[in-house]
Amino acid sequence: MSLEATRSILTDLIAFPTVSADSNLTLIDYAAERLSHSGARVFLMKDATGLKANLFASIGPDCDGGIVLSGHTDVVPADESEWQSDPFSAREADGLIYGRGACDMKGFIAAALAMAPDYASLNLKRPIHFAFTYDEEVGCLGGQQLVSELARRGIKPSVAIIGEPTDMRIIEGHKGCYEYTTEFIGLEGHASNPDLGVNAIEYAVRYIGRLLEIGGELRQSTPSSPFTPPWTTIQTGRIEGGKARNVIAGHCAVEWEMRPVRGADVDYVKRRIATYCEEVLLPAMRAVSPSACIHTHVVGEIDGLEPVTDNEARAIVSALTGATTADVVSFGTEAGLFQKLGISTVVCGPGSIDQAHKPDEFISCTQLKACLDMLSGLKQRLTT
Repeated sequence: MSLEATRSILTDLIAFPTVSADSNLTLIDYAAERLSHSGARVFLMKDATGLKANLFASIGPDCDGGIVLSGHTDVVPADESEWQSDPFSAREADGLIYGRGACDMKGFIAAALAMAPDYASLNLKRPIHFAFTYDEEVGCLGGQQLVSELARRGIKPSVAIIGEPTDMRIIEGHKGCYEYTTEFIGLEGHASNPDLGVNAIEYAVRYIGRLLEIGGELRQSTPSSPFTPPWTTIQTGRIEGGKARNVIAGHCAVEWEMRPVRGADVDYVKRRIATYCEEVLLPAMRAVSPSACIHTHVVGEIDGLEPVTDNEARAIVSALTGATTADVVSFGTEAGLFQKLGISTVVCGPGSIDQAHKPDEFISCTQLKACLDMLSGLKQRLTT
């Protein structure tokens, strides 16, 4: 399939404003139609709202051992005032294609869709699968549903290539990403007598302070790792609570995350912060209001991608791209979900992560061509 066709598909994909807060169904329907037209077996799985869906499609024999090409369809928001052009209308200049999601990660999806007719024209001995998910940017929600459904249906690919923007470098490892919202329910009252209320914001601040202390402990105790930074990190991204300056805040919510380099750190953080709540914060809150409480909601707990010695996916992509080394990164992907399912997995895709989530996001046609070359090289692997 030509680069021109890929650029045309990418233009179509960018025009679908699939911000995580909104539906991705128009893009999914578009992809399903293209894949079905190529003879793929397609099934969709919707979320609880019915407004978002994953797509999984297969070309070739209905057997184990296939190769998955996977990408997420959602994008982060775009403030049009910060862009040189409409973020949801592709603009090409000097060999670069601009638009929200151009590199993260509709460029890879466009290349995969462009290759589908080529795969379908072959006498495949090994199936090729397409996995397009929703809500990766807000907790890999679609990816979690997808791998559960694959396990339920007994679909057992052996290799997965996650096409996140890596400049076509092979990524064999990354940290996990564990995301939470912790709610504090206190007791409202008049600010003139704060001792008669339970200020949820103040307890949330103490909670955040303890998270920072635990993060410092991990920084000192984590053994050397190949990641940057090499330790498990904890970060608070958002805090919201209160009604007015003169009202004791009865509610506050803290959104936070940790990115562990090892599984033991996850248990350590959970244990330490739970102990602090049970032994320090809650007794003080309930001394004033017995109904005061702290609830932590899991947004997503996504395992990292663990580097392994025997990695079929790495060997295949290395042979196709000519890369002789594999790297690790600190940003998260859905790769760990596939690896946990027993699938040999790497991350490799067109474009640079440096452009992701920024105004005037772009991908170069050179990177798209390199991706097409890799995906075209898969044809031999699928027919022998």
